[in-house]
Amino acid sequence: MTSPLHRVIADELRHRIRSGAAPVGSSLPSEAQLCEEFSASRGPVRQALAALREDGLIGGGQGKRAVVLDAVPTQPFASFLSFTRRAELTGCTPGQQLQEISLRRPEPEVAAVLQIAPDDLVVQLLRLRLLDGRPAMLERMTYIEPVGRPLIDADLNAGSIYAMLAARGVDLHSARHTFDAVAADAVDAKLLEVPEAFPLLRERRLTTDSRGAPLEWSEDRYRPDVATVTVTNTRSARAAML
Repeated sequence: MTSPLHRVIADELRHRIRSGAAPVGSSLPSEAQLCEEFSASRGPVRQALAALREDGLIGGGQGKRAVVLDAVPTQPFASFLSFTRRAELTGCTPGQQLQEISLRRPEPEVAAVLQIAPDDLVVQLLRLRLLDGRPAMLERMTYIEPVGRPLIDADLNAGSIYAMLAARGVDLHSARHTFDAVAADAVDAKLLEVPEAFPLLRERRLTTDSRGAPLEWSEDRYRPDVATVTVTNTRSARAAML
C-alpha cells in the first residue's frame, strides 16, 4: 500500500533531521521549495510540517521557514497507545529484546498497587525497547496472573504486548502515567548502554480495565537522548472561563 504523500514528505524530513543532514538550528526548505522537490501541492507539505511540529522537531510558521529544534524522537502520550504504535507514528522503527520473564510472587508494593494478595502470582518481565536499532527504553512490567500467563509462551520479540493481549480479548481500557527522573542502576546502564547514575526519564504506569480493575503495573526507563515524551493538552471553552 502506498503511503499518503504528506507522510512520505514527513518521513523524509524526519530522516534528514535525525541523520544530521538538517542539523538543530538550521532552516528547512521553504514550502515552495518542498512543493517543487516532492511534486506536491501546498496541502501535503503543510500537513507534513504540522506533523513535525507536533513531534517537537521543528518550530516556526506564519510564512517563516521551519527551524529544526530537536533531533530526538518524541513519544506522544495524548492517547492510550503502545510504545510500538507511538514509535511508528513518529516515523521510527521499533524493536524489542526480551531479557527475562517469570511467574512469581510480587513485591509488597506492587501487590498493593495491583490490589492483589501478597501470595498471589504475577507475571513479571524485563524487556529492552529499541528505536531505529538504538537502545531507547527498558520495561519492567508486572501483569496479574490471568492476564500475563499467556505471555510466558508467546514470542515477545515479535512486537507489541498490548496488541497481543488485545487480540486475546484483554480489556485494556485506560492507563495512568506518572513521570519523574531517576539515576540509571547497574541493569539500566548495561542494557541502555549508558554510565551508571546517568539520568533517565521514568514512566510508572497503572493499566486498568473498563471497570477500573488493575491489570498491569509497569516501570519504564527512557534514555532522554534517544527518546522523549510529549503530552498535548487543549484548553476547553469551559476551562477558559474559570
